[in-house]
Amino acid sequence: MVVTGHTSGQPAGGGESRSVSIRDVAAAAGVSYQTVSRVINGHPSVKGSTRDAVLATITRLGFRPNRAARALAGGPIQAVTVLTSNTTLYGQRSAIQGIEEAARVADWAVGVRVIESEEPTVVADAVERAVEPGGALIVVAFDRAGTRALGAVPPGVPMVGIVETPAGDEGDGKPWVWINDRQAAAEATGYLLGLGHRTVHYISIPPSTDASPQRLAGWRSALAEAGVEAPEPVQAEWHPRSGYEAGLALAADPAVTAVLCGNDDLALGVIRAMHEAGRAIPGSVSVIGFDDTPLSAFYTPALTTVRLDFTELGRAAFTALAEQISVAPPARSQPRPELIVRESSGPPPEGRGDPNASS
Repeated sequence: MVVTGHTSGQPAGGGESRSVSIRDVAAAAGVSYQTVSRVINGHPSVKGSTRDAVLATITRLGFRPNRAARALAGGPIQAVTVLTSNTTLYGQRSAIQGIEEAARVADWAVGVRVIESEEPTVVADAVERAVEPGGALIVVAFDRAGTRALGAVPPGVPMVGIVETPAGDEGDGKPWVWINDRQAAAEATGYLLGLGHRTVHYISIPPSTDASPQRLAGWRSALAEAGVEAPEPVQAEWHPRSGYEAGLALAADPAVTAVLCGNDDLALGVIRAMHEAGRAIPGSVSVIGFDDTPLSAFYTPALTTVRLDFTELGRAAFTALAEQISVAPPARSQPRPELIVRESSGPPPEGRGDPNASS
């Protein structure tokens, strides 16, 4: 979380070192936080006695003002807090990297607050704590916690959401950025069908809302366009073990020859499960992942996957935020998905392909 100041040592009265905000200074001095801000910024309207009392409190508490504190006086916003439920998953951490890189160039401060669960009260508390005077928010809404946080941001707070591909025109006019993963899933599914597979099975990551996830929707649309009945999708979590467990069940069905996974971690688990079941990849089963994580090119076999540039998406989110508050940013780019074909995909085993496909 971005705070408006901090101590460099022990607070008055002993005890453990802790962060001190501009509101702590205001409470200790018996004034408003706006008055503290005016003192910090040398505003001439503050009485001399009040100024002396505030400065003495600042010294006693060891408070050091930062960009957010200076912005309270009406200056430009120079700090952004990123709200996310997870900083370890590839998409989230890469988006945060992109935000930080863009913010550093613009000389902004960046903080991160983790939403600890999707419970509405927990989400609301995280949003409330993240909203600082003189600051802005970027919400990573790839899951339910992030989506709920997006809806809990108070009006008037400068904010941009990094979201899953909106359905229809849902995103029009909203401060959201995204990569079209629905289209990407459809293209990956179409690629497998084009290789001759009769159908494509899908292992899904957790949904961000109650609506159908867009990667799953793209998979379904490609099968429907090809006149192929969609198999029942397998609901999984985010991690390789969940893909492994789903892969064991799919490996037992000899009719399964192609699997699209909601992310690369799931694909890694599927590859392991297929190996244990004696199903060669891609000779017996083709596997495609999603995201193109840095390790995907080094799996054995190297993973065919959909590349999503989350770092660029983070940069685009910061640019959209800068545009919103009338800061002159660099031109905003639109990240696009790209299918990266490697070793884990190929034609189906002889005799189990599309009977209408050319030989």
